[in-house]
Amino acid sequence: MAKDKDRIQKHVNIVNRKASFEYQFLDKYTAGVMLKGTEIKSIREGKVNMQEGYCVFQREELWLHNVHISTYTEGTHFNHEPTRARKLLLNKKELRKLEAGTQEQGVTIIPTRIFVNDRGYAKVEIALARGKKLYDKRQDIKEKDVKREMDRAGY
Repeated sequence: MAKDKDRIQKHVNIVNRKASFEYQFLDKYTAGVMLKGTEIKSIREGKVNMQEGYCVFQREELWLHNVHISTYTEGTHFNHEPTRARKLLLNKKELRKLEAGTQEQGVTIIPTRIFVNDRGYAKVEIALARGKKLYDKRQDIKEKDVKREMDRAGY
């Protein structure tokens, strides 16, 4: 019984670290997600992979695609499909801003973080993002190396 409680985390914060390296964030939003019961249990266990995730507009609604939420181990035949599309919940004003932003060339919407808020609801932080060029990525690596050397030197 105690082992079951240990695997469920109180504070879930799953970050897409690859996204900050590949994209430059223009604007961030927090959205709710329509989930099934077994999906929220898997999220609370931390079994989410969102590196290939992206968001798409379909009939004026925003959908989250390619985010892998593992099947719940204690689930029955009612378990969810791991990579199904999930509807994101935002205000109409925010949806219009995002849709207008994606009309630009090279701009997309990607998930950056999944967390569970104080009330127990799963939320997704999405970002309106533009892909970085190779020289931007090199600049980021250079800045990280300089910062690491400064920390080692004790500055």
